[in-house]
Order: sequence, then structure tokens, then C-alpha cells
Amino acid sequence: MASGTVSPTLAVFERHLVLYRRLWQASVFSSFVLPLLFLLSIGVGVGGYVGSIEGVDYLAWIVPGVLASTVFSLALGESTYPVFGDFKWVRAYHAMRAAPVGPSHMVYGHLLYMVFRAEVATVVFLLVVAFFGGLRSPWALATPLVSALLAVATAAPVTAFSASIENDNYFTVVFRFVQIPATLLAGVFFPVTQLPEVLRPFAYASPLWHAVEMCRAATLGRDTPWPLAVHVGVLVVFAALGTVLSVRAYRRRLER
Repeated sequence: MASGTVSPTLAVFERHLVLYRRLWQASVFSSFVLPLLFLLSIGVGVGGYVGSIEGVDYLAWIVPGVLASTVFSLALGESTYPVFGDFKWVRAYHAMRAAPVGPSHMVYGHLLYMVFRAEVATVVFLLVVAFFGGLRSPWALATPLVSALLAVATAAPVTAFSASIENDNYFTVVFRFVQIPATLLAGVFFPVTQLPEVLRPFAYASPLWHAVEMCRAATLGRDTPWPLAVHVGVLVVFAALGTVLSVRAYRRRLER
């Protein structure tokens, strides 16, 4: 049973890697260069005016937020048009279905690829930030684990949505009313406690906020605002529920 489950999943993962090897240049700016430029302009430039937050200079404080938001945006972007396109335009998933590859293998392979992309982006980001003194604790080495969990927690629900729609215009709604508000309200640029109380529940419900706080605790060497198990649990729920819904959406789409 193991070989029947793992082998098709790895085949789907390999397919994504082959495509990435051919198109990786297109993602360099958005995945690596842009976050670093943003970090330097905001963390160093604006940070000179902000000073410190919670007793930490602004550059070190914003590093984990930019890291987590980069992974969040990456996972969201790679689970919208690419998934929809493989159903609607390229019909790659239909071709896979003709082979011994089931809906669950397609979903697992896609999520495994999301973890790979998140890990590469995280490691490169940490290496560069370390030269600017943006890491204050050896626990920063734990951030790739947070990034992997965030990538799945983000990509799985969005993948389920992308596999369920017939018109790509819906993605405008996702980017405008999910990505942008989540990035602004999730403690990336300022503490959530500075938000009006009516908006704080929206931040707490976002998987991005939980990842930001875990990354911040790791890079600064301090405790998380909520128990660590709660932060992890929220991301696990998003990941597990999203995965189940994705497999169901893939199966329904392929049976039409």
C-alpha cells in the first residue's frame, strides 16, 4: 500500500519540479528579490523613524513578519492560477487521471511542492537577513518548520477553492479581500494589539498571524503570545481541513 500511495505522489511532485526548473527565473523577483528589497526599505528606511517596537529594533522585529508573509503569498499565488490552469486550460490533471494517479496523489504532490518552494525561499531569506543582523536567536533555525506548516495551511484551502470554480475572475476577490487584508492585519508591520478591538479577531483567525508570531518568537528568542500548541493547532486545522476539501474538489472535478 505504501508504494501505491507514495510513488504517484512523488511523480506529481517531480512534475512540478520539472516545470519549476524551466520557469524558476520568473519567480526569482517575487520570491527572493522583492521581499529583501521590501525588508531593507521598510526595515532599515522606515525603521530609522520608527525606532524600536516591544524593545526590539524595527528591522529585527519586521524580519519574521516579512518572512511569513512571503511564504503566505507564495503558497496562495501558486495555488490559484496554476491549479485552475491545470484543470481548465492545460488539463494536466485530466492527463494524470488517465495514468495510475488519483486525486489524493495530485493534491499531496502539489502540497509537497509548496513545502519545497517555501523551504527554498525561507533558507535564502534567512541567509541574507543574517548578514544584516536581523536574527537574534539560534531558534531562527526553526522557522523553516513554521514556513512548511504555513505553506500547507495556506495552499490546501486555496487549492480546494481553485479546483471548484469555473471562472478565474474569482481570484481577484481572493487577492483583494484575503491576501491584502491578511497581510495588513496579521502583525507583519505592527503589533496586532494596535488594531481596533473589532478587527483583532480577524487577525487571530488568520493562519498568517499564527505563523508570524511563531517566526517572531524564534528569530527573537522569546515566547509566543499564545501557547505554542494553539498556534500550531490552528495551522494544522487549516492544513488538514484544506487537504480533505482539496481531495474532494479534485475528485468531483475529474468525474465531470
